[in-house]
Amino acid sequence: MRSVVGALPAELPAAIVVVLHIPADAPSALAAILDRAGPLRAVTARHGDVLEAGTIFAAPADHHVLVADGHLHLSRGPRENGHRPALDPLFRSAAADFGPAAIGVVLSGNRDDGTAGIAALARAGAPVLVQDPEEALYVGMPSSVIRHVPGVRALPATKLGAMIGELLSELVPAHEAAHDPLTEAEARIADISVEPADTTPDLDEAEPSGLSCPDCDGVLFRLPGEPAPRFRCRVGHAWSPTSLSAQQDEAIEGVLWSALRALAEKAELQRRLAESAAGVGRQGAADTHLRRAARAKSDAEALRRLLAGGAIEDEDEDVSPIG
Repeated sequence: MRSVVGALPAELPAAIVVVLHIPADAPSALAAILDRAGPLRAVTARHGDVLEAGTIFAAPADHHVLVADGHLHLSRGPRENGHRPALDPLFRSAAADFGPAAIGVVLSGNRDDGTAGIAALARAGAPVLVQDPEEALYVGMPSSVIRHVPGVRALPATKLGAMIGELLSELVPAHEAAHDPLTEAEARIADISVEPADTTPDLDEAEPSGLSCPDCDGVLFRLPGEPAPRFRCRVGHAWSPTSLSAQQDEAIEGVLWSALRALAEKAELQRRLAESAAGVGRQGAADTHLRRAARAKSDAEALRRLLAGGAIEDEDEDVSPIG
């Protein structure tokens, strides 16, 4: 990211909004880092900030950053792919508000946040760029965009800044943005201040997936007309198959650890009951408790082996799409 910012022209005739996936409770030094990286001023985005040309706005922790009417809007709306801030809400809002006068850029990162938003920008006629996966530290995000969005340009990070400067001289006015009902509806979802009835997209044409949302346990619907499979629940949480699979893995591991704890406690309880029974001369009962303790211990050991032997998969590995 510093390479991109360092190559931007000093008289950039546009504002830049940057999203980095950070923990909700972590203070972000991103603005300070980017402020030192190049000729442009970098600040942490605040609600209501004017999109001032020549300024870089860094997303704060635990807030989506949206653009509307030339201003920034911070929102604690539904997470997308488990992230807040996330790229997809920013890109969709830019597509809805600026259309072909915006530019979308995806850099190194795991999984596939940004793909759906870049697709919305491309549909609106905006130029879209990614860091060349060959040089990216994490190839998941740029590779996903290349797979699913036609016409995207992949460049080394050191050349992206100059390309952004060149493209800005070619952009059409924002008022020529095409009307895209799905993009506009999804852009509003990230704004938690909007009435719920106005945010949830029409799911009548969406197919119930038979899967549950990891964030709220609601039914997930597969959204139609998307270049890559995507799911939303009724309250707005959004998931790609890759991110949904990762969340399922975390949930399964949590359940397995809970089961391991329960088995260990069962073995300990049965051992104590065996000691109590033996102490009053009830050897038959003591033997029964010891057998139960041994069975629980054996099951716990099998579960521990399962947890310890789980395959560690590459998060950026290509997987088969949902048909």
